[in-house]
Amino acid sequence: MPTRKFWLWLNLVLLLIGAAIVLWPLAIVVTTSFHPPGAVVGSEAAQVWTLDSYGEAWRRGHFPLAFANSTFVALMVTALQIFTSALAGYALARLRFQGRQFVLLAVIVSLIIPFQLLVVPIFLVLKWGHLINTYAALILPTAANGYGIFLMRQYFTTIPVELEEAAALDGASRWQILWQIMLPLARPALITLFLFTFIGEWNDLFKPLIFTTRPELRTVQLALMSFQDQFSNDWPLLMAAVVIATVPVVLLFLVGQRQFIEGIATTGVKR
Repeated sequence: MPTRKFWLWLNLVLLLIGAAIVLWPLAIVVTTSFHPPGAVVGSEAAQVWTLDSYGEAWRRGHFPLAFANSTFVALMVTALQIFTSALAGYALARLRFQGRQFVLLAVIVSLIIPFQLLVVPIFLVLKWGHLINTYAALILPTAANGYGIFLMRQYFTTIPVELEEAAALDGASRWQILWQIMLPLARPALITLFLFTFIGEWNDLFKPLIFTTRPELRTVQLALMSFQDQFSNDWPLLMAAVVIATVPVVLLFLVGQRQFIEGIATTGVKR
């Protein structure tokens, strides 16, 4: 009969195999990015490792402008989603009002509706408001999100209601309870929502592609599109651009991964 040590080693081997499968494409991207621009993968020129592709990709993709636009849009959308999700999530978790279950059901149903299905009415609303080709077109359509509302609602239900009752006895209002007690205690959920939203907006191609045409509003994902030709690609240049666009969100995730894991682990528990 296999011993406990055998199963531990078997789990370790399986995890290593899974990690290798996941990391292998990433390794190909990184190694290809160090080839000279225009080098064909597998050719003699590709045997030379250089940083020339990174320099050329940085200049050709206009990444300083793209980074600034993507960072601004992602931060604004994230701030608005945290604000709206905190308010709606707290109301659904603590307040008792007629139709609360219906509203919660509507929030959950909204999670299965793809954003692409709503693009036509959203485009018409933005056009009516003269917001096409503005930052508002990239920010307002995702200022509120059903996932964020549900996430905050679930986390608020894990916080003992006795804390709020004690604060209310001391004369605290609903707003004071929310901003001074509930939100500080919900820090893991807030960081989780921040990471999900920021990374999602950073990687979003659909909104900039549909709602903007001005070069000065180019985001990181639109910059990556400029490296893809109709019939062929300069793979070292494209892979270098992919690495440049990916590094910021990877670093952001590594910084907040502990709070991210805690937020994911606790939002599914209801006390």
